[in-house]
Order: sequence, then C-alpha cells, then structure tokens
Amino acid sequence: MTRRPANFGAALASSWALLLGFGILMLGDGLQGTLLAVRADLEGFSATLTGLVMSTFYVGFLLGSIMTPRITIRVGHIRVFAAFAALSSAAILMHALIVTVPVWIAMRLISGFCFAGLYIVAESWLNDRADNESRGKLLSLYMVVTYVGVGVGQLLLNLANPLDFELFILVSVLISVAVVPLLLSAGSPPTFHDSVKISLLELFRLTPLGLVSMFAVGMVTATFFALGPVYAQRIGLNIRDTSYFMTAAVFGTVILQGPIGVLSDRFDRRIVLTLITVLTALAALVCIPAEQFSTGALLLAIGLFGGLAFPLYSVCIAYTNDHLDPNQMIAASGALVLVGGLGAVTGPVLFAALMDIYGNQSLFWSIAAVHGLTGLFAVYRMLISAPVPLDKQRPSTPTAVHPSGSAIDSIQQYTHDETEFDLGDER
Repeated sequence: MTRRPANFGAALASSWALLLGFGILMLGDGLQGTLLAVRADLEGFSATLTGLVMSTFYVGFLLGSIMTPRITIRVGHIRVFAAFAALSSAAILMHALIVTVPVWIAMRLISGFCFAGLYIVAESWLNDRADNESRGKLLSLYMVVTYVGVGVGQLLLNLANPLDFELFILVSVLISVAVVPLLLSAGSPPTFHDSVKISLLELFRLTPLGLVSMFAVGMVTATFFALGPVYAQRIGLNIRDTSYFMTAAVFGTVILQGPIGVLSDRFDRRIVLTLITVLTALAALVCIPAEQFSTGALLLAIGLFGGLAFPLYSVCIAYTNDHLDPNQMIAASGALVLVGGLGAVTGPVLFAALMDIYGNQSLFWSIAAVHGLTGLFAVYRMLISAPVPLDKQRPSTPTAVHPSGSAIDSIQQYTHDETEFDLGDER
C-alpha cells in the first residue's frame, strides 16, 4: 500500500506531475468534444445524427466506469492506463480519416470507454496520495485544473480549420503526452477493496430528489457539451466565437463553484438545490434573447448558465450523502454515476431531435424545461418530507464535471473500492 503524505504540502509535492498530466489530458478532452460537434455540423450532419454520435461517448463512458476496475485487477494500473491512452489517441485520428456516421459512432464508443478508464486509474492514484486531512484541498485543486484544462481546450479550436487534420492530430498528441507525467510519477498503485451493495430502488426510496436531480444534471451537462457547439454554429457564430461560447460556460463554473458549495454547506441543502435549479432554468431562458442582442451578451448569459448548471452535480452528491450511512456512500456514488450517465446518454439524442423539429432555440427551451420540472419536484419533496438538520449535513467536496457529463469524483470513489450496485431491490 502506498504511504500517504502527512499534509497537503507533501501531498501536492508527490502529485504535481499527476495534476500536470491530467491538465494536459483535459486540454485534449475539452478540444475533442467541441471539435467533433463543429466538424459534424460542417459536414452536414443533422442535429439528431450529431446528438446520436455524441451521446455514444456516454454509453462507452458508462461501460468503462463499470468494467475498468475488473480489468485493472487482472492486468494492473499501468497497463490499463497505457492501453486506454493508445486506443483513445488512435480513435480521435479515425474520426478525421473516415467521416461517416457508423465509424464515428464506433470511435466515440471507444473514446468514452477509454476516457472513463483514464480518469479512474489516474484519479485513484491521486486519491491515494492524500490522507483525510489533505484530500479535500487536493481534490479542490484537481477540480480547478480540470476546469481550466477543459476551458482552455475550447480555445485550441482556433489553431486550425476543423475541416483539416491538424486539430485531430493535436488532440492525439495531447492525449499521448499526458501519459508521460502520469506514468512516470504514479508510484505504487492503490488497492481496490470490496464494499457494501445498494440498489437503485433502495437509493430512490432514501433520496428521490437526489436521483431525479442527478438524472437532470446528467442530461443537461452532456447535452450542452455535445450540442452547444452545434447551436453556436447554427446561430451564426464563427469558429473563434464558438470557442469563446464554450469557454465562457466552463469558466463561469470556476467562478461560481466555490460560492455555491459554501451555500450548500451553510443552509438547508434542499433549498440551495431548488434555488440553483430554478436559477439555471431562468439563465437558460436568458440565453435566448441574449443571442439576438449581441455576442457579448450571449457570452455573459452562457457564463452565468454554466456557472449555475455544472456545480449542481456537487450539490446533488452532497445532498444524497446526507441521507446515507457512511458505509453506503461509496456504493451510492457508483449508482449516481449510472443515473447521471443514463441522463447523459438520453439528453443529446432527445434535445437534438427537438432542435431539428423546432429550431435552434429549442435547445435552451428544453434545458429550461428540464430544470424547471426538477425545481417543481424539489418543491414537492420539501412539502412532504422533513429536511436534514444543518448539523447533520456532511461537508461537500467540490466535484469536477467533465465533458462526459459525469462527476469524476463519484467514479473515483466508486472504483477505488470496486463497489457493486443492483438495478432492483435486493430484499
């Protein structure tokens, strides 16, 4: 077992290369999603086809998050990480070589599977470098690295024409280079342990609002990263402004993640979750007239939307944990990954079809509807059930949401202890 550093300074000293490698990986991850969505639109794919292609990534991501622990136990962390990096690096190049829907669907499935494995293996190492006193700070720093990497990755779209090969090659290079510091600094890998089981039905009985909110957040997050570039292109933004559009949402999250986390720790978490959900719906609606007013107004509106929408994942996790015993939390994290992933698979396909039928603005109308309905359900739950006392609420840890639409902190907790969960009631 790896000896964990005694304080945050020691944990950071032993983890800086991991964070550097992960930041480079996030540059590639942030660029590839936007690049593929823009390229699909330029190739004449319908919004429905683009949504189908992009949502396949989340199918692969779900499969990868479930299967990676088992594969890792058999062949080891280093081999898994190297193999998945090689496959994901090759997959992005295949998109540029063969521009057809079946090939892109297959490559997105492989990419999602591999990126889930890359996140899980790298973050299990990162988690193992910290003790209980330093873990929160280290994961918070990791969150900042993640968001900055994803945000800057959007800007790399301006370096070349999406119709050419250069940007695809750049993504491949970034993924390959990210492996170097991660593998050279990994040290002794962490150990997977057995844990308790929990069914989705049992979790829903314990915290229905937690699961409903997680599904909604998964839908909206995945939809934005999959279709946001398509929306930007279709309303007339050029490549530069499309990259700014996506970057604004990510950096809005960097600004508001901390304040929202503080609010969720100091006040009834249901009220905070409800308030932020409703404000997210309103922010989505504001994006519609903002687009007609000016590009600057649209960027401000989308920054506000992202700053409210993406931190909801952390609030959902914290709220769900408030209703669980400590020995149930890791199992619940795996279930939450599944629920959020199902939302991520559903959202891009459903919302893309609505865009084809009702036009571009239906994207934000649909997002507003999802969050509005979630807010109504949250109000209903507050009326029929008592809140968790403030002194019983567990402190929230900022959770990074990647373009995959999944909270990696949840996956990392899940895979670090190889939790299993069932789809039905075990009793």
